[in-house]
Amino acid sequence: MANAPASVLLAMSAPPYWHCGRTIRRQSFYMLAAMLPAVGFAVWNWGLPAVRVMCLCVAVSVAVEALCQKLMGRELAIDDFTAVCSGLLLAFLLPADSPWWIVTLGAVISITLGKMVFGGLGANPVNTTLVGWAVLFVSFPMYMDPNAAQLGTTFVDPLVRLKYFGAEAASRIPLSDLLLGHQINGLGAGQTGALLLGGAILCMRGIVRWQAVLGFLLGVAVLAAAFHAADSTVNASPIFHLCTGSVMLAAFFLVTDPANAPARPLPMFLYGLIGGALVITIRKYGVYTDGTPFAILLVNMLAPLLDMIRPKPFGVR
Repeated sequence: MANAPASVLLAMSAPPYWHCGRTIRRQSFYMLAAMLPAVGFAVWNWGLPAVRVMCLCVAVSVAVEALCQKLMGRELAIDDFTAVCSGLLLAFLLPADSPWWIVTLGAVISITLGKMVFGGLGANPVNTTLVGWAVLFVSFPMYMDPNAAQLGTTFVDPLVRLKYFGAEAASRIPLSDLLLGHQINGLGAGQTGALLLGGAILCMRGIVRWQAVLGFLLGVAVLAAAFHAADSTVNASPIFHLCTGSVMLAAFFLVTDPANAPARPLPMFLYGLIGGALVITIRKYGVYTDGTPFAILLVNMLAPLLDMIRPKPFGVR
């Protein structure tokens, strides 16, 4: 090792890439830029209430992270914009008419219990955003139900229509409505077309790992297609499942979180595949209409096991 090239020694001693300030700022900028189309469509579809929720969620997330770093005796690192990304992703999962205290509580829980209690960026075993969402969803189901929170709208919830009225009723919802975000959902999670556009840019720029994205979308599509082929009167098409709930948000912005995902290509693909299959399993057999956030939390816990899949060196049996 003493004769190894300097570049090799530097690479071996370097910290994980999410701890490199320049790299993570670059990634955060791209993530925020990729979310801008969904932000625009959220404002278009839900108006000023969506702006209020997004601004409050981001502001509280940044303030709480700064406070935690001060209390832990660390140098302030809020200029990496990871708290901004986490706050905006949490806002995307909330109803546009969420009360201020729900937004504030969710942001506080996401940053404290979902991130800083484990040591900060890169040390959290499950997705930061989804920790706050899960606590809110379990503790305050009425406030977290978009159908109960967003009564003054002509939009429909496609997953509710599927679960209680069947695939035929769900199929009457135009695909254009799903792509343009004309559906009752989280204020950003339902902006399917905008999220797809932003996610495609992230994949093309190499900001997120395409193996996890492909695996997740295949997991959703293949299992949905199998159920649809078995009984098309009860089970919706794969396109319907891909365009509803928070599938697109999860595929490009949640399942690809490097702090929770495996590091190698094959484990990443399997990680995404299992997560996508869990989404359809929960939607089919669970009590929740959209099982995407719970599916991501479950597959986060499998990441260490999947990371044990390692290629054997040449010549080793």
